[in-house]
Amino acid sequence: MFRSIFIIAAGLAMVWSCNNKSTQQQNLPTVNYPETRKDTVTTRYFDTIITDPYRWLEDDRSAETGAWVDSQNQVTFEYLNKIPFRKAYKDRLEKLWNYEKFSAPFKEGDYTYFYKNDGLQNQFVLWRQKEGKEPEIFLDPNTFSKDGTTSLAGIEFSVDGTKAAYQISEGGSDWRKVIVMDVNSKATLEDTLKDVKFSGLSWKGNDGFYYSSYDKPDGSELSAKTDRHKLYYHKVGTPQKEDKVVFGDKIKRRYVGGSVTEDGKYLFITASNSTSGNELYMVDLNDKSGKMVTMADNFDTDSYVIDNEGTLLFIVTNLNAPNQKIVTADASAPQSANWKDFIAETDNVLDVSKGCGYLFAHYMKDAISVVRQYDYAGKLVRDIELPGAGTAAMGSAKKAEKEVYYSFTNYVTPGSIYKFDPSNGKTDLYVKPKIDFDPSAYESKQVFYQSKDGTKVPMMVTYKKGIRMDGKNPLILYGYGGFNVSLTPVFSISNAVWMEQGGIYAVPNLRGGGEYGKKWHDAGTQLKKQNVFDDFIAAAEYLIANKYTSSEYLAISGGSNGGLLVGACMTQRPELFRVALPAVGVLDMLRYHTFTAGAGWAYDYGTSEQSPEMFHYLHGYSPVHNTRPARYPATLVTTADHDDRVVPAHSFKFIAGLQQSQKGPAPVLIRIDKSAGHGAGKPTTKIIEEAADRYCFVLFNMGKEFVTK
Repeated sequence: MFRSIFIIAAGLAMVWSCNNKSTQQQNLPTVNYPETRKDTVTTRYFDTIITDPYRWLEDDRSAETGAWVDSQNQVTFEYLNKIPFRKAYKDRLEKLWNYEKFSAPFKEGDYTYFYKNDGLQNQFVLWRQKEGKEPEIFLDPNTFSKDGTTSLAGIEFSVDGTKAAYQISEGGSDWRKVIVMDVNSKATLEDTLKDVKFSGLSWKGNDGFYYSSYDKPDGSELSAKTDRHKLYYHKVGTPQKEDKVVFGDKIKRRYVGGSVTEDGKYLFITASNSTSGNELYMVDLNDKSGKMVTMADNFDTDSYVIDNEGTLLFIVTNLNAPNQKIVTADASAPQSANWKDFIAETDNVLDVSKGCGYLFAHYMKDAISVVRQYDYAGKLVRDIELPGAGTAAMGSAKKAEKEVYYSFTNYVTPGSIYKFDPSNGKTDLYVKPKIDFDPSAYESKQVFYQSKDGTKVPMMVTYKKGIRMDGKNPLILYGYGGFNVSLTPVFSISNAVWMEQGGIYAVPNLRGGGEYGKKWHDAGTQLKKQNVFDDFIAAAEYLIANKYTSSEYLAISGGSNGGLLVGACMTQRPELFRVALPAVGVLDMLRYHTFTAGAGWAYDYGTSEQSPEMFHYLHGYSPVHNTRPARYPATLVTTADHDDRVVPAHSFKFIAGLQQSQKGPAPVLIRIDKSAGHGAGKPTTKIIEEAADRYCFVLFNMGKEFVTK
């Protein structure tokens, strides 16, 4: 599977800054929106006919859609170019971003590998070093393409470390290519594997590896539906067309993955039809029959094997444990009925990593990290003392290694890497970034507020010490609230630029996320999705009531499922916010499941074809279907032409309706990036340019100015 990389991240979080000048919307440029043609396309959902006037924008290969994209971008960039401090803001962001960034090292064969970015390189470079020798570049993704839009999307080494298989992504697409190379000579060993998607790479010895992909779809590769995932075995030196289907040929699943244990004894396969719940299978690789044994045969729970000691399997599961636990089973009888508790469920959500012959239980306590070390007999060795309250990401290491690395960060602490010796509990600082930011000048605190139905929700609020809580502070409220994703404290360069100007950054842990386990996740799904929007709106109201800000200075932001959050909240409560920034959002809730792998999101959303009740519920909040004449906040929608996870048609249709419906003076614009995808692998130049544009837009529409440091 993918190797975890603990980068000292520059961060992609939201950027802007302000002073206290109250020039509310003075001298804002006039916007003349492009004409967007309306069609008469209709669809019947049970007893209701829905008109879809902008359906034609779903065709990403049509010349008309291309012309529309160009016309929208022209209007948007003309507007952005009139912001007087746009260049100054970008310059400050670049200056602060320009410092060395490293990953934790990892050992493969005769080499120790690590990722490094000199400062403003578009992509991190993979270096290697032999003991006693100088480091050398192993793979430099910055040479993969002239514009930096082709990225290294994962690498795995054969068991002896003499071969490597790495993935590349072109233009940000989820479709990948796999290249196999000889580690010593760096020579490519065979033809490139193509059309690989949503895949890890897991070697079986030194001769081949498992990977996953879909059959290439009919129609557009960037938007056509993909719903039959398969696990393949590739033997190095043979053509891809000869690769054997290991799972998914006779049984249809949307997401399939395979992972070989460190000792090479077992292959474990996970299979699912949605982003929650999976089947689990085992293959004994020493059994020539290739018999596949079912361990979990339904989609009601999530389970995966973390490790084995001989025939004893260690399994992480939420079966009868919404916050997850570790169980064991013998490979001779690995079915879920035979699982025995090893590390019991607690009140806090559990995640697990392994290294040096130990298991590391990573708990979230109100979205803050707590890490405990266990041996393979189930004995608690120690609680690991972390540098502070924040997010610790434990790395993994082979059993024979003597140290494991972890990263630590929070909203005011730039990410550092620590080396941990599990034999004695000693922790040493390994890499600390040299960045022009003083954490002692800032405060980050956790507050709790009540949502509409009385549910208590935590929120982190971060700002420069000494600012007055008088309701006049510009504030960005960032949220997600879905897919069991937890928002834990992470430092970003973008936030640093913003906070040094006196802005406040607030992040609530909404229902739908994973901060409090499966129950918290489920409380924000399907017919309970409105809870997520209510939690976000209640966060805004709390911040206003407690004088952190006011509606005049409040911006909301979120990406992907968080883009849906912003779209729903701004259409439900347009008067509450001054600026809205929905990024790569899921915005057409009646048709999201018809694109690429979108049908797999049904656990969280339900579908419009599921039942009349589900259709009416989705139609009731779908941002595309709920733009109506109103005074909307200033809005900058962002998306990308190669986003094949949340296709840009969502954003296209939403902004078309919003421009038609806007009755207030605030601009509603869309910024469409070229040769970029959902976000992963985006080059540094594009990250900085987009961040600068988004938060210059915020500043400008709050009547604020950027103050040069």
